[in-house]
Amino acid sequence: MKPGKLINPTTPKIKRTPSSAGKTYAFMKKPANKFDFEVGDPIEAFCDHDKNNERVRGWIKGTVVQIENNKLLAVQFKSNVYLTDGWMVPDHILWFPVGSDQVRIPGSGKKMPVIKKIVEED
Repeated sequence: MKPGKLINPTTPKIKRTPSSAGKTYAFMKKPANKFDFEVGDPIEAFCDHDKNNERVRGWIKGTVVQIENNKLLAVQFKSNVYLTDGWMVPDHILWFPVGSDQVRIPGSGKKMPVIKKIVEED
């Protein structure tokens, strides 16, 4: 036995055959997305926003400002946008998963009815 090398007698030895020595296996592949977005692309997102001084839920145009690890997409809007629980987003940026059905290329989907929300004033 060479000094500095430990051998576990309970570990079975793996024999490599010449045919399997040079093979490379692809275990995973990148998931396919409907759209490939880049920073600066115009998009539409389905969210709560202001339209004609009323709060509505519908499609609004925005711009991609950041993409994180091909998983998250940051979209900035010119008008006020709101979180689901009603809070206004001060920097006008919402994050979406890249494969979200709430993000699309402008004009690529059918028109959906705009849902008006009544905001109660305290």
